[in-house]
Parts: sequence; structure tokens; C-alpha cells
Amino acid sequence: MNKVSYFLTVLLFSGSMAFAQKATTETTPKNWHQLDKATTGYYGISLDKAYSFIKEKKLKSKTVLVAIIDSGIDSTQEDLKKIFWTNSKEIPGNGKDDDHNGYIDDVHGWNFLGGKDGRDVNTDSYEAARVYNAMKAKYGSNIPDSSSVPQSEWADIATYKKAQQKLTGDINPQEIDFIKQMMPKFLAGDSIIAKDLGKSEYSCKDLENYTSGSDTAMLVKKFLQALCKGNGSDDISNKEIIGQMNGELGKADAATNPPREYRKEIVKDDETNINDRDYGNNDLTAETPFHGTHCAGIIGAIRDNGIGVNGIADNVRIMMVRAVPDGDEHDKDIANAIRYAVNNGAQIISMSFGKDFSPQKQWVDDAVKYAESKGVLMVHAAGNDGKNLDSTDNFPTPNYLNNTGRAKTWITVGASGDPKLGGLVAEFSNYGKKEVDVFAPGVQIYSTIPTTNKYGTASGTSMACPVVAGIAALVLEYYPNLSAAQLKYVIENSVQVPDIKVTIPHTDSTVNMSDISKTGGIVNAYAALKLASTLKGERKAVKVVASKTKKAKS
Repeated sequence: MNKVSYFLTVLLFSGSMAFAQKATTETTPKNWHQLDKATTGYYGISLDKAYSFIKEKKLKSKTVLVAIIDSGIDSTQEDLKKIFWTNSKEIPGNGKDDDHNGYIDDVHGWNFLGGKDGRDVNTDSYEAARVYNAMKAKYGSNIPDSSSVPQSEWADIATYKKAQQKLTGDINPQEIDFIKQMMPKFLAGDSIIAKDLGKSEYSCKDLENYTSGSDTAMLVKKFLQALCKGNGSDDISNKEIIGQMNGELGKADAATNPPREYRKEIVKDDETNINDRDYGNNDLTAETPFHGTHCAGIIGAIRDNGIGVNGIADNVRIMMVRAVPDGDEHDKDIANAIRYAVNNGAQIISMSFGKDFSPQKQWVDDAVKYAESKGVLMVHAAGNDGKNLDSTDNFPTPNYLNNTGRAKTWITVGASGDPKLGGLVAEFSNYGKKEVDVFAPGVQIYSTIPTTNKYGTASGTSMACPVVAGIAALVLEYYPNLSAAQLKYVIENSVQVPDIKVTIPHTDSTVNMSDISKTGGIVNAYAALKLASTLKGERKAVKVVASKTKKAKS
């Protein structure tokens, strides 16, 4: 997962804008993504008009459960803690599996990146490294020509070549040399700052008035502030930068050495057995709560309470399923996270993660099919590499293995912006006329961040995805009889087609938005509600029985 690669590369190497878009000098409203184009000039989702429509029609809402598969969440955040889903069948803190679903004390969700000893996987390797080194044991460092191996292995050879290219082709030697030189200085200065501030994690906001007699500490301050300025966010932390630098060094090392098995060291399940699901713990925060906390606030931060931000949906519960480390997620964890969410009643699943390889894709496909069979809408971020998904990969995908079908309750979301924020399509966003369904605001989105009373901006398709999940939840609240397929229909057929051309990411070419997405538009909450009001609901009652997890065979 490239959820932190945004920071270093953006500022230092003008490479792929993998998460954050550079700030502009223009001051924009913190809630620009919720505004209405006709009345404010911003290409937002017309949320105020949506609530006016609800009031005018005197609609009543029903609570909607949204699962977020992500890196973690801050359970103490003031604008979120009252909307966490609670498993009513579980008695908190008694150390027992009261509901017999295989997960002890899963009160607000589950952490598939945890060990039974309480430890958590925070940093992990990249899938390209895992795939390459697994196949290297069979084929060696010199990749054989397809003509020299049986046809049944041609697909494996293609994957092996792709993984090698991903590892070696994406490595910038100058970048690695810079990080190697910078890392000791950063760690030394970081230690001084942490001691002076009295906390191990800090952001640019904390450094605003910080001074030190140490040149090393001031170097770290200057470096971090430059990254914050380049990304238009004051909430980038020292921990995220250290994690990113370690990740880049690990990625470079993996081209020649097997990657460290971080997950195996802690989780201790049988990762080769999808039926071995009895693993993890209930720590939903761990050391990586920023991403999930920000996504949760976009969807459902408590509205009109006089603090923080207003989420999109006003009657939701948030279930956190932790399965995404700082690195690339594992297919088994994603498959089990989807199943956990479905089995515990989630009606919508928001998924802001992605990677270039999926060695156990069949497991994920089976989970997606299961979610669809139970009437669950899945919303997935398109990714932040500025690439065309019609010709490149960003897993998971709605397309089943070997072209055997396509999920019908899945929406892939690209990130839109605003001309005042650098462009109507975010320059980092992936796109695709066939593979990206809609665009949604994903540039400088203001939302909840970890620790009480904290809020800040972040950018990425990671933010666009929960915007769509939030609209879907809002529609389902007031039109609860709509099926997942109808929700997808409503969102995709109510997009607002922009009246200007857009720039294809990483190019100077301008096209219609319909040339780089299936619907050619930006999601709109007001239009979605209006369209929903014209439909007869087709949701069927579905009984979900969470079967007890199976033990791995010894």
C-alpha cells in the first residue's frame, strides 16, 4: 500500500504524487468538498442541498453500518467515538468469545494485523518484493524466456518480470542515497525534538514555535515543515516520515534480499490457509491510526455538534477492520476483513488501499462474491499513481480472476479537485474509461485525525473513496429498501458532468471527464437522493450467520 509514499517523493523528487497534492496559494473553505457548484463555485457534492431535500420531503432515517477496512482508528476522537459500531453480542473486556465467531472481545471491530500477545504489525514489506523473492526461489535471478518453460507457467513468468521491474525500475538510486544520508541525521534530531516536546510523535503544528540549540533538531524541523508545505498539510508526522524512509530503504533492499516477514513474526497464523481465520486481536488503533481516522470522519463525523467537522452521513455507525499496514496488505487479511464486515452486518464497505500484485486473488474474489451475495456495496479507491487502470493493475479489483466475471456491487473511485486547488482531476489520481466508475473530491479534504480535538487535511483517492461511501450511506439511511446494486446505480447515474475539460494526470492533455472514467462525472449527494426517490426498493432480507472460524490443520 502506498499510503505514505506521498511525502518524500513529492517534495524531493517530483515523482508520482502518491497521496497529497501540492497546495496552492488560494484559500479554500475547509468543507469545500461538500459545497454546491452552482451556489459557491466549488465542485463539491452539494451536501447542504441534499439535507434541504431531506427536510423538504420530511424523510426519516435508519441507521446504516459502514465498515472501513484500513490501517486503524483513534477510538478516543471526540467527533467519532459516539458513532462506533458496538457488537451487542460481545461483553467488553472479559477475554471471551461471547458470540462464538472466533474473535475475542471484538467490540468495535477486529484487527487482522495483530498477535495474540497484543503486538501489532505496523510496518510491512511490499507485495512486489514478496512475489519476486517467492518466485526467485524457483526461477533464479535470470528470468527464463517463456519459450523455455511450459505454457502453464507463462503467466507466472509475466508476473515475475513485472515484479522485478517494479522493484528495480522504480528505485531511484539518488533517492536511496539521499535517504541513507538523511536517516541518521533525522533520527538524531527526532530524538532531541521528542524529548523537548515530551512526546514521541509530533507534526508540523507542534513545531510551529519550536526552537533548539541543536542544528540537527532544527534540520529535522526544516525538513518536516518543507514536506508539510509541499503537501498542503500541517499534520504530517515524524513517525510517518520515518516509516516512509524505512519503507523505501526496505524496498531497495528487497531487490537483492528476501523481505523481512513482519506479519509472520507477529500474527503467527498459517498464511497459506484461507480457512485459518482464528488470528488477530482487538487493538483497532495500533501505531497507524491516521489514515482510518481521517476516512471515518469524512463518512460520518458527528454533524452539527459545534465541534470539528461534519461528516457526510448523519446516522451511521462505523466498524473498523484493521488489515492495512504501512506497506502492502496481504490478500488473506483483506479477504477475511471483507467477510468479517459482512458477517457482522455491514451494508457498505469503504476500502482505501491498493497494490500492484495479488498472489492470492482468488481468496479476495471469493470474499467479494460473498459480500455481493449478501447485498453489500463495496467502494474502493482507484489509487494514487496517476496511471490508467484500463491497462495497469491496482488490486483489489472488481474483475474476477481469469476474466470469469465482474462484481456488480463495486464502485471504483478516482479523486477530483477544483480549479482553485490545481485542477478538476487530482494530478495523482488513477483513471480509466473502463475501470474508474466515478470521481469524488479527494484534494485537501478536512477531517478528523488521531487524538482528541484534532483535525486536518489530507489528499488522495483514499479520501475520495469515503466521500462516495458517505453518500451511499446517506442515501441508504433515507431509502433503506434500495439494494446494493441500486445504490451503485443511483451514485453512478446522478454524477454531475463538469462543464470544463480536465487534464489527464501526469500529462498536459485535456479531455472530457468521460474519456477517463465510466460515468464522466463527479458524485453528487443531492442528485443521488433525488434519483433514489424515484426508485422502488429491491433490497431483500438476507440472513448472515457468522460461522465459527476453522482451525488450521497441523
